[in-house]
Amino acid sequence: MKQQCHIFFVYSSWLILACGFLFCLSQGFVLQGVVWICLVAISLWLYVKMFPALSRYMGYGSVADQPVKDSPPSHSKVTLYTGLGCPFCPLVSRRLRDLQSTMGFELTETDITLRPDVLIAKGIRALPVVEVGEARWVGNATSQELASFITGHGKQGS
Repeated sequence: MKQQCHIFFVYSSWLILACGFLFCLSQGFVLQGVVWICLVAISLWLYVKMFPALSRYMGYGSVADQPVKDSPPSHSKVTLYTGLGCPFCPLVSRRLRDLQSTMGFELTETDITLRPDVLIAKGIRALPVVEVGEARWVGNATSQELASFITGHGKQGS
């Protein structure tokens, strides 16, 4: 299974949260609605936090990082598109920030959770997306793969 998070799953998790809350409100259970929001939000947070340990059992395989052997300086502009609830996005974000400190590229991170205009304009269907110029890397990537992608300006191997 490819290590990426489809937009449908990101939005459906938040839709479940909203529908459960609205159902509780429609039944007059305000307190249960608040408890529902808290439980679902905590569950999503735990899922993202625990994902590196769970990924192998979920069919995604290992998300372990491969350290960078050589990281030549790069003056590229790198954009990372993430979504709230995507378990791969924090991994790639952390790896890019670490690479930025050694390679010196410009990094912009954009959360597209509430930005359907960006999804449509860029044609994004899965997350995370790393963009260097016109080239895109979709899905999880090790630090070594990201460094190669940034310096190679778009030779994706995933």
